[in-house]
Amino acid sequence: MSKNITTRAEDYSKWYNELVVKADLAENSGVRGCMVIKPYGYAIWEKMQAELDRMFKETGHQNAYFPLFVPKSMFEAEEKNAEGFAKECAVVTHYRLKNDPEKPGKLIVDPNAKLEEELIVRPTSEAIIWSTYKGWVQSYRDLPLLINQWANVVRWEMRTRLFLRTAEFLWQEGHTAHATRAEAVEESEKMMNVYADFVEGFMAIPVVKGIKTETERFAGAEETYCIEALMQDGKALQAGTSHFLGQNFAKAFDVKFATAEGKQEYVWGTSWGVSTRLMGALVMTHSDDQGLVLPPSLAPIQVVIVPIYRSDEQLVTIKESVNSLVLALRKLNITVKFDDRTTQKPGFKFAEWELKGVPVRIAVGPKDLENGTFEVARRDTLTKTIVSSEGIEDYIQDLLAQIQADLFGKALEYRNTHITKVSNFDEFKEILETKGGFVSAHWDGTAATEEKIKDLTKATIRCVPLDQEKEEGVCVLTGAPSAGRVLFAKAY
Repeated sequence: MSKNITTRAEDYSKWYNELVVKADLAENSGVRGCMVIKPYGYAIWEKMQAELDRMFKETGHQNAYFPLFVPKSMFEAEEKNAEGFAKECAVVTHYRLKNDPEKPGKLIVDPNAKLEEELIVRPTSEAIIWSTYKGWVQSYRDLPLLINQWANVVRWEMRTRLFLRTAEFLWQEGHTAHATRAEAVEESEKMMNVYADFVEGFMAIPVVKGIKTETERFAGAEETYCIEALMQDGKALQAGTSHFLGQNFAKAFDVKFATAEGKQEYVWGTSWGVSTRLMGALVMTHSDDQGLVLPPSLAPIQVVIVPIYRSDEQLVTIKESVNSLVLALRKLNITVKFDDRTTQKPGFKFAEWELKGVPVRIAVGPKDLENGTFEVARRDTLTKTIVSSEGIEDYIQDLLAQIQADLFGKALEYRNTHITKVSNFDEFKEILETKGGFVSAHWDGTAATEEKIKDLTKATIRCVPLDQEKEEGVCVLTGAPSAGRVLFAKAY
């Protein structure tokens, strides 16, 4: 099964596209630019959702839901935000169809059903949410307001790739309002850290925490905090962002509160989000030429048991023997599947579960039952071990924890060996072309230089790392003074 996938060395982009489809994560749909997330892919997204949702609630947030449509006048109230998203907006202009008098059985847009005001299909929800907050916030007692929404959004894309860039995608967006600037900044940083903990601890992907430059900042924000990950092909991927909005949206939508002293003041805002792009990051960070490699925390099936048998009697015996193991693993909250399909041979099943990235495979045949052993295979290293059936459930539990840690360790080592310091523009270009990864370089702090470097190399400033060393230097392109290094990379 898995042998038909293009290798990463041959064509990394093709490998990714084929793997997403063949591993049953997603496929292109009948709607241009939109994807169908298949049950196996959606099960991974549900696990991501569940863990993030738990983390949001632990930090005091509540879920709500706001309309999909935003009136144009409301959308354009915060000018920078409206301008930033204008070219990606899908717009509803009519509210009715009617039968086509010239083509029986066909429909046309009813010209008499034109909306008085166009509706924007949300590319993000700041406008609709802040217009709602105006009615929710009157006093300092109503603050902080800590709301999250799980939703779909639409950003029109001409060139799409499953999970990484689609016209419609799933995400969560947090929108909070605070009494003071300090509280809002603290919230922005806190949510960046929540994302970093999730992506590193749960997805086993190391990230760099940082701040976006003004050019790369979210439209309408005063500061954008981000986490940046590095894929196996040396390209960066923005894995999550958290924005300090200042009072921009509060002023645009007139969201004021009475302080304890009775003064009227504008609230301070934040917004933060991660999307199904994380699915793309998951695939590209860990997977190999055999198929998906999933960290146990996110695998829909953590352990698959494949029986090896020659007769129906042997299958019945194996089934009875492994039943207690299945129950013991489930008691430990380990998701396990006993693959007793009689329509496929063991070799096919091995290849299928390898392709789908199941972390641990247990093979059991009549000989294993005689010997009181199991053959345990790891998906990440493709190694097999014969393990005694006594205490096997504890062995499996420890093994899953080990796989999770090893995947993070492997990705961290790759990331750390692909952050390269350069001191001139020739080195900069050479590293980008030959090695890839993050290039740590001095920059003079101007948007013009940032744009010139992007034009010349396709590399952008991924972030100004929060742990940036304060180091005097000169810009790699212009030779102008620089106060510290930033991370450049080609990116998804």
